[in-house]
Amino acid sequence: MAQALASVLLPRGGILTSITDSLDVCLFGSIVLVSVLNASRHKGRMQLFWTLQACGAVMSFIAQVMWFWYEVVERKEVPNPFVGDIFLFMAEVPMVAGLLLQPHLEERGNRSRVGIVDFALLLLWWLYLFLFFVIPWQFVQFEEAQYGHNYNVLDGVQGVVTIAILAALWWRTHGGWKIFYGLFCAGEIFSAAADHIINAGIDAHTYFPGKWPDIGFALSLGFFSCLMMYFGGLMPDQKPRQKERRWVSVSTLAVPAMLSLPIMAAWIMFDEGTPTPVRQFRLLITLASMFLMVMLTFVRQRQLSRALSRMNSILQEASITDPLTGARNRRFFDETIASDIDHVLRAYGDEHDEDTRDLVFYLIDADHFKEINDWFGHTVGDRVLVEMARRISTAIRNSDVLVRWGGEEFLVVSRYTNRAEAEILASRVLFAVGDTPFSVEGVENPIEQKCSVGWAAFPFLPEQPEAVSYEEVLSLADRALYVAKNQGRNRAVGMSPGGDARGTLSGLHRIAARTPGAVEARSTLGPGIAQA
Repeated sequence: MAQALASVLLPRGGILTSITDSLDVCLFGSIVLVSVLNASRHKGRMQLFWTLQACGAVMSFIAQVMWFWYEVVERKEVPNPFVGDIFLFMAEVPMVAGLLLQPHLEERGNRSRVGIVDFALLLLWWLYLFLFFVIPWQFVQFEEAQYGHNYNVLDGVQGVVTIAILAALWWRTHGGWKIFYGLFCAGEIFSAAADHIINAGIDAHTYFPGKWPDIGFALSLGFFSCLMMYFGGLMPDQKPRQKERRWVSVSTLAVPAMLSLPIMAAWIMFDEGTPTPVRQFRLLITLASMFLMVMLTFVRQRQLSRALSRMNSILQEASITDPLTGARNRRFFDETIASDIDHVLRAYGDEHDEDTRDLVFYLIDADHFKEINDWFGHTVGDRVLVEMARRISTAIRNSDVLVRWGGEEFLVVSRYTNRAEAEILASRVLFAVGDTPFSVEGVENPIEQKCSVGWAAFPFLPEQPEAVSYEEVLSLADRALYVAKNQGRNRAVGMSPGGDARGTLSGLHRIAARTPGAVEARSTLGPGIAQA
């Protein structure tokens, strides 16, 4: 309104110029301020979207301040070509990058991020186009008409691309976001039209600050400021109308940007109608841009390689980890047991490792766990298993491995240990699990949960390390667990050679027949059981 009154009531002169330029500076400043405030209200993709809008507004603000300095402070006519044009031209790039984020979509993981290198590639390419088509006619071989024509064409193409993206976003969204994109697109069309008329007037030397096109330009700036203020609280759509598709992105645009440079170089070589200084300048900036883009691509490739390596590590970790308890799974055991066995066999060939050369398998089973699932439900049962795994982890050493063996059964692989101290770890596990009742969310009273343990050491026969396989030792540990269950639970039973227990361990006669003595079972009682 102020611009309209000034343009209608005031004659051409210093007062009208001061009012027009001051209003434009204030309006661009308000867009910057609103964008920054919106960015501070959000996180993730939305914060990045508003930050990019603020960056674009800052570039336009800088150009307008330079314009204000020429006309109001120094009281000079703004030169044409104007050095601030590059800021106005480049201001569109961060805005478009923000739109390509599709901020209306719900943020999921890292897909919302804009790669800094991708953005730098797009920014460099857009700068290259300005340097290629516009700058030569300003600094290399001055031709005002050619400068204005090329600038208007390139600025027009940029406006069409922005409007097309906004129209596509409007078409794909609904609700508040559809209104936002629709109004944004309408404002961009109106602003581009006013800007085109002003640029045409500048080229024809008929424009002066405060002329009627400035009314439309000021209205568009005020419109953008109000639009961003009103819709600054929009949040990503939790229920999009259609399946999310990353139809275009900054990295997608960066690829054709790079491929265009060789084409531009070929054009320079065969364009004989352009003055030689301009051709040399264009060839120079093309080669420089190609070099910079190759360097950025190399950095991008390094980033992708590292990201892929991290993702592979995450997937590898997930493939060997039980998703419920966080313990290792059977796949991890299968992948690592051969290395553990080789280490043990090598240690038995070295007399210096006698104290830490054994591998002990502990099979741990939750006692009466079916009753917990029956009484409280499987959700509570899962929570008990998670807590049980945590307690077992506190009882074992860092070098030991806890494996979710199946259901409510766990396996502890105790590495670099001495079989003479195996009962100590078994006792620690019994007390860690059963000494304190389990406080479970959703259950009023703590749950009494005990466990039974069966263990056996590899090699089973120290004098003949390879006589009994680790699979057979695991079978012995499983048999020991069965004995512990039969003896009343809440106890640990270990199997070792010696004694006269051959007859009590049916099903193991094949192993026992290869043993110099019988297989012996030794029991360790858990908390709450008195030793007879």
